[in-house]
Amino acid sequence: MVAPPTFNPAIDASHRRIHSNEWEDIYVVGDVHGCRATLEGLLSRLDPTPEELVVFVGDLVRKGPDSAGVVDIVRRTPNFITVRGNNEQKLIDGRKSIPSLTDDDLSWIASLPVAISWDDSLVVHGGVDHRKPIAEHELTELLNMRSLVPDGSYDRPYWFETRRDAPRIFFGHTVLSEPFETSSAVGLDTGCVYGGQLTAYRCSTGKFITVDPGTTHEDRSADSIVDPERAPPTSI
Repeated sequence: MVAPPTFNPAIDASHRRIHSNEWEDIYVVGDVHGCRATLEGLLSRLDPTPEELVVFVGDLVRKGPDSAGVVDIVRRTPNFITVRGNNEQKLIDGRKSIPSLTDDDLSWIASLPVAISWDDSLVVHGGVDHRKPIAEHELTELLNMRSLVPDGSYDRPYWFETRRDAPRIFFGHTVLSEPFETSSAVGLDTGCVYGGQLTAYRCSTGKFITVDPGTTHEDRSADSIVDPERAPPTSI
């Protein structure tokens, strides 16, 4: 049996451990950002049974047209679960608001785990810095990790391109031109709210399933959409 990852005590209280043998399959879905119609299209393609688990990488909300609708789908479906993303955290902290969300919705969002794991897989929204133990990570890192350069944002190297460690991290947050996969990281935010695709990963087959949104809800500059690559491990 693979041991669960070790977090600092504050994060560990928001870590949900899943037993994969209780599910016939597990899907992991990228950032939805309020694009309910696109999510419904993806779910139609996946057609998950009640015995299959669907895990979201966070950022269900904001930027797209129907955050409340996306929250409703995930909340009311027993085999759907999600980590919180940086956009959920903005609601929790009061930095942003969405009038269509009810108090019950906001309470549910505040209860979301920061991390979900099973076997040797870990789902967080942003990522991890493999230059230090997971147990040393703070909340803001797990939600926002991207560049290994201090305050680098979209400056290479990115953590996921250089990571060679276990557990395998499923993540969103960084908008990718296409899904990214290595044995150590799987990137699923392909920018559906920006006119890209909504992407899911089927764990049993190792295959990506994507749908086109049909509508671009928000513009994004090309220099903040990453063409992912497998880079040499960095010494930074």
